Amino acid sequence: MVRPLTFKGDKKPKKRKRAEAESAPEGVGQSELAAVAPPPEDEGDDDSWVSAEAQGDVVGPVMLVLPTEPPTCLVCDVNGKVFTDPIENIIDANPASAEPHNVRQVWVANKIYGTENFRFRGRYGKYLACDKHGILSATSEAIAPPETWTVIATPDAPGTFQLQTLQETFLAVAAPKKPNGAPEVRGDATEISFESTLRIRMQARFKPKLKATKELKQKAKVSRKELEDAVGRRLDEDEVKRLKKARREGDYHEQLLDLKSKNKHDKYG
Repeated sequence: MVRPLTFKGDKKPKKRKRAEAESAPEGVGQSELAAVAPPPEDEGDDDSWVSAEAQGDVVGPVMLVLPTEPPTCLVCDVNGKVFTDPIENIIDANPASAEPHNVRQVWVANKIYGTENFRFRGRYGKYLACDKHGILSATSEAIAPPETWTVIATPDAPGTFQLQTLQETFLAVAAPKKPNGAPEVRGDATEISFESTLRIRMQARFKPKLKATKELKQKAKVSRKELEDAVGRRLDEDEVKRLKKARREGDYHEQLLDLKSKNKHDKYG
């Protein structure tokens, strides 16, 4: 199941009933730009963009924000050319607020199975690559060494990263060669520097910490009636809070048994 990306200013589509959605023809609404949707029980409504803070956050649709002035991001075209693109959705030129306004500004990040390395799939279903000369491209649908990247958290600069090739060079930006030209980007930097330091923006619903928080909130969403039916009697406010907390913290069944046991003591005491 996949769902197209949404951007600022887009009208939110009306939700269809599940039966109606299941009857839709296969492939409707799907594209290479679509993000993998969460399981049915999690509607995954949070399409906001947040900053990745650790390597473990980097998954799903991401925006690679480059250290240019003003900030730009990494994009590719239909021919596989990789270049920098101005960012329209940004507040006060702060790279930590950047959001994509076009699907070509989005890459889908995933770890390569069985490794600690990453791949980045672009707008047209091809993977970000760097050849031995440092030239970037996105022309291959297969993963080989040129399409393999290591994501490194920048020492002493929380929330920023380096993208390193298997040749141990780094993706970095350089000043434009032509007056008023766009900044250039290559993959042959040999040292970590400001020019190789980027931010990774991602959809909030894929961020592990936020997903965990949302799951805890979902577990706490239970009505007083459901809890009272489970216990077999009316509950006071403290008992309701106790059971809701137990659902979040994982000892719900133990607390439920304790309250049921209390029922028996009250009945025969």
